[in-house]
Amino acid sequence: MNKLLFHLPTTTVPIYIRNSIPEALAANASSETSWIPSASAFPIRRIYCVGRNYREHTIEMGGNPDRESPFFFTKPSDAAVVCAGSSPVSVPYPPATESLHHEGELIVAVGKDGLRIPVADAMNHVYGYSLGCDLTRRDLQSDAKARGRPWDAAKGFDRSCPLSPIIPKEEFGELDDCLQLVLKVNDSIRQQAAIGTMIYSVPEIISHLSELFWLRAGDLIMTGTPAGVSDLVEGDRVSISCGSLMPCCFVMGRAE
Repeated sequence: MNKLLFHLPTTTVPIYIRNSIPEALAANASSETSWIPSASAFPIRRIYCVGRNYREHTIEMGGNPDRESPFFFTKPSDAAVVCAGSSPVSVPYPPATESLHHEGELIVAVGKDGLRIPVADAMNHVYGYSLGCDLTRRDLQSDAKARGRPWDAAKGFDRSCPLSPIIPKEEFGELDDCLQLVLKVNDSIRQQAAIGTMIYSVPEIISHLSELFWLRAGDLIMTGTPAGVSDLVEGDRVSISCGSLMPCCFVMGRAE
C-alpha cells in the first residue's frame, strides 16, 4: 500500500445529550442549559443542501412552489464551523462578495446508510438534528444563474456553514411541525416559519436525495430556509433557534 503524502483532518461536530441536573430540567431552563457535551462527536462525510423548500422563500427567489421538484447542491465538509459555548463564534466575512446573505436552516444528521429509501422508512436513517446557516454569496449566485453556471463559489466557500452541536433523535424526541425556525440578526427577527411549512418534509427530502446518492452515516442535510434572506455586514450577531435544539450563534467577523 502506498504511503499517504499527508493526512487530512476530519471535520467533526460535537454531540450533546440531555442535562439531567434538576435545574436544567426546570420549565424556564434555556436550550443552552438543557444539553451538555457527550463524549462523542459526529464526523461529517458530506453536506447536502435543499434549495427552495419553503413556499414564501421559493417565491422571493423567483421560483414556483407548486411545480418545482426538490433540487440539491452541496458544501464541502470543511465548510462547517461549529458554534458552541457561551460566546458567539466569529465567522470571517468571505472575500469576493458584496452581498452575503443568511439562510437559517434545520439540519438533519444521517446515521444509517441507504439508497432509494422509502418515505415510510426515512426517519430510521436519521441520527439527530442541528441548526445552521447556509451563508451565500448572493451576488455570485445571481451572476452564475444568469450565465447558466454552477453555484459552487456562491455556496461552497470556506466557513460557509456555521452550525450548532447535534442532538441525537432519541434525546430530542419527535420533530413537531409547529416548531418555529427563527433567525435573528442583532436581536431582530429576519426569518421565521414553522418547520411543518416545508414544501418537502424531512422523510420526503431523505427519500428524494437517496434516489440520487447513496446516503451514508456522517452526511448532513440542510433542509431549506424560510423567506426573509438578506444581507449581513461585519459585526452582525446572528442567532438561529428552533424549539429546544441547541441554538447556532455567531458574529460576522472582519473581511478576509
